[in-house]
Amino acid sequence: MSYTALALVGVAAAATADLFAFRVRLLRRKAFWAAYAIIVGFQLLVNGVLTGFEIVRYDPDAILGPRVVYAPVEDLLFGFALVLWTLDWWVWWGRREARPPGRDGAGGA
Repeated sequence: MSYTALALVGVAAAATADLFAFRVRLLRRKAFWAAYAIIVGFQLLVNGVLTGFEIVRYDPDAILGPRVVYAPVEDLLFGFALVLWTLDWWVWWGRREARPPGRDGAGGA
């Protein structure tokens, strides 16, 4: 499977998990998109350094070809998926911690 295909699968899996498995629905929140705008700026900076100085190189046959700040566009897709997965787990675990023990909230198991 190519890097491009893996990146697309990663985004699809993260979005599906966000909306249906975790039911966190970060993709529908303005706060998520504001935070992601900040994160993607730093991602482009780091990717630009790593790929611009050829610390990381990609097989041209495994990527689409277009680059953003020296990095292949697939890196943006992977970065998006990783950020979404991480924040989904963070919110989901936070909800579980805040939930009272037991189903009825009375403290029973």
